Order: sequence, then C-alpha cells, then structure tokens
Amino acid sequence: MGLFTSKKVGDAMTERPRALTPQTSGAEAARAMETEDVGALPVLAEDGRLAGIVTDRDLAIRVLGAGRSAETPVGQVISEELVTVGTDDSLQGAMDLMARHQVRRLPVVDDDGQLIGMLALADLAAMADEDEIGQVVEAISEGSPRPRV
Repeated sequence: MGLFTSKKVGDAMTERPRALTPQTSGAEAARAMETEDVGALPVLAEDGRLAGIVTDRDLAIRVLGAGRSAETPVGQVISEELVTVGTDDSLQGAMDLMARHQVRRLPVVDDDGQLIGMLALADLAAMADEDEIGQVVEAISEGSPRPRV
C-alpha cells in the first residue's frame, strides 16, 4: 500500500464535522446521524477537545440493547479509546492506522486536541483505486477485538 504516501490527511478529511456534547441524548444523536448521513459523530468536552466518538453501534448496543432510555446522554456510552491523526499526517499512515486498529474513521485533531475534521474510509475511497481500498477494507475487517470509532 503506497498510493497515499505523498498525500496528507488535510487533503481528504471532512472539515468541521458536526459534533455533539456529552449531554446530547441518544435520540438526538441518532437524529443527527440521520441528518448528516453518518454512522458516527464526535463528542466534544466543554473545552472543545475531543472527548470521544458515539457510533450508531454504541446507540444500538449500549443504549437500546442495554434497555436504557433514548434520553441517555451520549457521554455515558461514547467510545473513549480513540485513534486520531493530524492534518499533516500522510494518508498512507492514516490508512495503515485504520487497518491496524480496525476502524473506518479517524478524528483529525490539532496539537491541542481540538477536533478539526474527520477522515473516513469513504474519503479515502474517493481518492484511491478499487484494489487499494479493497485491501484496506479487508485489513479493517480482519480480527476481532477493536476500539470502536
């Protein structure tokens, strides 16, 4: 995999993604995911730093599956074990991180931990050939334990 060696995360990321607060309810998060047509949204602490990610899977398993109310704050169910990248990181490195950690999206943060974008597998797919993305999807899908992002 060497297609993205000279390209940077900043070239492909989605800038200023919609973000939630830890107090946002699970129901509000689900509506926001539907509106944005995404399966995950970043959750920011009061200081603007990335606190975690809430995924549609988190909502399904940690809220609905656990018998919790749809009003449960996402701060109680977010995935906090995050793998992040910076805008100057190579896309190749980001793709390798996705494969190694078996995730389909990476928050993009600045040196202070402030969220500035999201890099999704779909962003990479728009810039790559079918074989390259196929290799990444295969690597992401292998194995079992993984942090949810």
